[in-house]
Amino acid sequence: MVLNHPTADRPSKTRVRQAFERAAATYDAAAGIQRAVCHALLATLADAAPPAALLDAGAGTGYALPLLAERFPTAAPFALDLSPAMLARIAAPCCRLVGDLEHLPLAAASLDLYWSSLAVQWCELPRALAEARRVLRPGGRLAVASLGPETFAELRQAFAGIDDYQHTLIFHTPEAIARMALAAGFTDVAVDRQRQIAHYPDFRALLRAIKALGANQLSDGRRPHLMGRAAFAAAEAAAERQRGAAGLPLTYDVLILKAHR
Repeated sequence: MVLNHPTADRPSKTRVRQAFERAAATYDAAAGIQRAVCHALLATLADAAPPAALLDAGAGTGYALPLLAERFPTAAPFALDLSPAMLARIAAPCCRLVGDLEHLPLAAASLDLYWSSLAVQWCELPRALAEARRVLRPGGRLAVASLGPETFAELRQAFAGIDDYQHTLIFHTPEAIARMALAAGFTDVAVDRQRQIAHYPDFRALLRAIKALGANQLSDGRRPHLMGRAAFAAAEAAAERQRGAAGLPLTYDVLILKAHR
């Protein structure tokens, strides 16, 4: 589960790094939706001019890098992630950078393309967008995929009424993300929305998949004790009531932000 105390905001950087360090070995096998989102984000760059330098911000294990290299073979690629263990699994040629999206270790106006797929949702988004604008050259392109408020709605419903925890982070609406991008100084701002739905054979498999992606520990508010059997069984029964022909659903409310510097 992505546990979040009702009063917590974004998870701490230490918590994010630790979560993805632990998930580095299991991430790729569980990342089907994340792969689909990469391809959807890439489609938004069909008309993009070839960049001289690009950044994959929150690169993870580097799935997007070969896709970007195929689209932009002359670009110099940089891959940044908070987790050294994730970066160590990147096979594609690139300049690897351990760093924070809110404090990029790059010079101002050094990039033509800032790409980030399903990473900025763990950040204070206004800070991450301000940094993205800082490192882009005038006319540079922003292509970001994040998560919207309907993400993991099934999980929230399954745990509703069981305790006082939200069980998922609160994600920004499309309108809020557009406002933040404009406030950061971007132009030609547009936010597209699409749903990606994963299916699992049972509730435990759904929770294992979230854990394998590293998203089960991202919270500053921690449960003081383990969930009891009765509470878990109630959540499991609520999840089963959502079952469809393909299994238990889990929604990713994907928001794709496009803009120019």
